[in-house]
Amino acid sequence: MKILFAAAECAPFFKTGGLGDVVGALPRSLKNYGHDVRVILPFFAGMKAPFCDQAEYLFDFTVNVGWRKQYCGVKTLVYQDVRYYFIDNLYYFGRPNLYGYYDDGERFAFFQQAVIEVMEKIDFIPDVLHLNDYHTSFIPFLLREKYGWINAYCQIATVLTIHNLEFQGQYDRQVLPELFGMGTERFDDGTVRFNGAVNFMKAGILYADRVNTVSPSYAREIQTPEFGCGLDPILRTINGKLTGILNGIDFKRYDPATDPALKANFNVENLVGKQLDKTALQTAFGLPVRKDLPLIGVVSRLTYQKGFKLLVAEMENLLQFDVQLVLLGTGYQDLEHDFRYFAQRYPQKCAVKIDFDVTLAQQIYAGCDLFLMPSAFEPCGLSQMMAMRYGTLPIVHQIGGLQDSVQPYNPLDHSGTGFGFSEYVSFYLMEAIKLALQVYHDPKTWKQLVGRAMSQDFSWETASLNYDKMYHEIIK
Repeated sequence: MKILFAAAECAPFFKTGGLGDVVGALPRSLKNYGHDVRVILPFFAGMKAPFCDQAEYLFDFTVNVGWRKQYCGVKTLVYQDVRYYFIDNLYYFGRPNLYGYYDDGERFAFFQQAVIEVMEKIDFIPDVLHLNDYHTSFIPFLLREKYGWINAYCQIATVLTIHNLEFQGQYDRQVLPELFGMGTERFDDGTVRFNGAVNFMKAGILYADRVNTVSPSYAREIQTPEFGCGLDPILRTINGKLTGILNGIDFKRYDPATDPALKANFNVENLVGKQLDKTALQTAFGLPVRKDLPLIGVVSRLTYQKGFKLLVAEMENLLQFDVQLVLLGTGYQDLEHDFRYFAQRYPQKCAVKIDFDVTLAQQIYAGCDLFLMPSAFEPCGLSQMMAMRYGTLPIVHQIGGLQDSVQPYNPLDHSGTGFGFSEYVSFYLMEAIKLALQVYHDPKTWKQLVGRAMSQDFSWETASLNYDKMYHEIIK
């Protein structure tokens, strides 16, 4: 089977979040089933230098973005047995950041048309074209309404993965003629219209052959007004082709037995190294080295969506307990300010680094006892899986992928792989933390939970089986 992934980001070339991790890992895993899997991406200026040097120029052509005739260079490289193509245009992609510009609509209108037009030119017409989030979600609509005359494309099956429904790509009606050279009929009849704007995500949901999200719970949640971001009526209408597949993590990269970022390696049979990592982490953050108290970790973007208003509300209460907390992340200024305040007020218990540091993040996953993820909503989440892989028990809001991946501790039978709270209120977050602190001081039960968490299979080898099954279903 020939599979082409199209996305706006992909690790290790460039990424801002979970989308980049998924597009970086899933294609490689699918190669194991004998598929010819390739990936097409923008050639962003932020791409790391070694990869830029490896990228080979293939050819260039012109893409019509409405009345504009734009240069489209095509480069390629092979990384870990997967071929990647890059769409090069300095005007659109030669910028410091991946997103957040006034002309993002035009940038990704160019990219989506370039993806479609380049398939014939590289002689790779896929059986499945796998699209990701709003940056590529207009492609199923374009394939049918603009490029339907190309016979070679008529048999392509499309999959749209929604990583975060909050971002939909909403633009003025005039983008259809101005950026795509199309009429406005499908806007005027309501097909691609939502709240008075052209909506890339709505178009993809309606026109893709299959729509999936990154966890089963999130697939259910986005069909409700609370989490549907306005598109829940559309999603309920097409729920026969909507499914949820839980993401995985790279088990080779995130392996406490071999991770070079750690001061000491360890595994589920021998946790001595984990205690050494805890000591090293306390030292690195300037906290007193104490083995007898629980060390709580946070690695995250500091936003309201990630639930940190709840944590701020309980910090004064939390730090009255015999605990330590380390936090790594950047985000909203008010949250950064609040966490800095608590670090200054309780320097023996709380340490904060407002930064993005991949190595330090790994050390937090490994060196902490507990890991906080109180997200208001979480399509999948990867950090809780990484924490469990390193024997650090997550405390999560039981929502989306957090609910699907973490089994809350049950005091009656001592089952579970972490701790959870279901009602999004700071009181219940604190109750979950208090339960975790109580269990921490029961060494036998704690060791059982850690062993169970480390033994969970969140590998992409397992997760990709469901994608392989879905592909076979839609190309029959």
